[in-house]
Formats: sequence, C-alpha cells, structure tokens
Amino acid sequence: TGDTGQGARTWIKQILNQDMAFQHIKVIYPTAPARPYTPMKGAFSTVWFDRYKISNDCPEHIESIDSMCRGLTDLINDEIKNGIAKERILIGGFSMGGGMAMHLAYRFHQDLAGVFALSSFLNKDSAVYQALKRNESVLPELFQCHGTADELVLYSWGEETNKMLKSLGVSTSLHAFPNLNHELNRTEIEKLKTWIVKKLPVEAEKTN
Repeated sequence: TGDTGQGARTWIKQILNQDMAFQHIKVIYPTAPARPYTPMKGAFSTVWFDRYKISNDCPEHIESIDSMCRGLTDLINDEIKNGIAKERILIGGFSMGGGMAMHLAYRFHQDLAGVFALSSFLNKDSAVYQALKRNESVLPELFQCHGTADELVLYSWGEETNKMLKSLGVSTSLHAFPNLNHELNRTEIEKLKTWIVKKLPVEAEKTN
C-alpha cells in the first residue's frame, strides 16, 4: 500500500541488483489510483482497494475491489489488442497487489497463464472462493511466497488462502521464507523468475 508501480520496480531492482527483465516477456508495473484507505483513518493512499481492517476475518470491500477489476481488465485487453495471447499473460503482486491479482484472475479471467501472490491473502469468506465453488474450467496456477515472520499479513493467512484455493481446484504452490517479515528477498524473486519462465517459455520460432 502507498507505493507505485515505479516504486515496486525500483524495489525489485535493488534486491536483484538489476531489473527483473526477460528477453521474451514484457513486464508492466501498474500503479493503483489514490483513494481514501480505511485502515489509515481514511487518508488518501495508492491502494488497489479499501479494507475495513487488515484482517482475514472481516467482510471484503467488494465495491472497491470490483471497480479496480474493471480498470485492470482494460489493461489486460490493451495487451490482447497489441497481439499478446491471453494464455501468455501472468498477473501478480506483493501484499494487496497479490490479493488484487487473485480476484482478477479467479473471478474474471480464468484463462490467464497464472497468478503470483507474494505476502498476500484472501479474506475468509472471499468472493474468490464463492466464484470458484461454481467453477468447472481449468484455472490459472498460483505461485505463492510468504515470510513466516510477517507481522502485517500473517503467514497463517497466506497458508489458509493457499489451502482454500487448492481445495477449490487451483494448482498451487506455497514457498515459506523463515525470518522474512512483510518484504521481499532475493531468493524469492529468483524463484518467481524461474516460475515465470516455466509458465511463459520462449515460443518456438514459427516456420513458414
């Protein structure tokens, strides 16, 4: 919360000592619009959606989540218009960004390549779970990472999210990082990069 796409890019660059770049994959870092954020007493912050509180045990602020899903759908559609196949698009994020990605993929875009969620969670009665209870199709794979020492988004919330999604038919992995608080580290980003390339391999040259 409160950071920008550019800020996230810089943060990852500092951790890796280089940009997270791939020869055959374009990386986009969107920024959330500023909105009043309830956990900060209504102060304006760049957040993907509002929360009643930072807890997995309260209702979701579904109205702000859904309005953001519409905005991010436009971003996906722009890439498709630019010739990117939808099954070659991955989405994900850190903390709230990962929660946003799970809503976007599992409720509205079940034909994406995959989702990554770093230090993220879904609320206990999430609309994502409701949507998946009615689902029959093959779902995007989920790659999750979480620090066991996270004091803001508890590891147990991430673990519970992973178990719930797995029970609803999502192919999931959860990587635990001992002693890591609500942050990223190099091993985690390297693991993520490996997963991204596995999900989006270089396409074989098309022969005429």
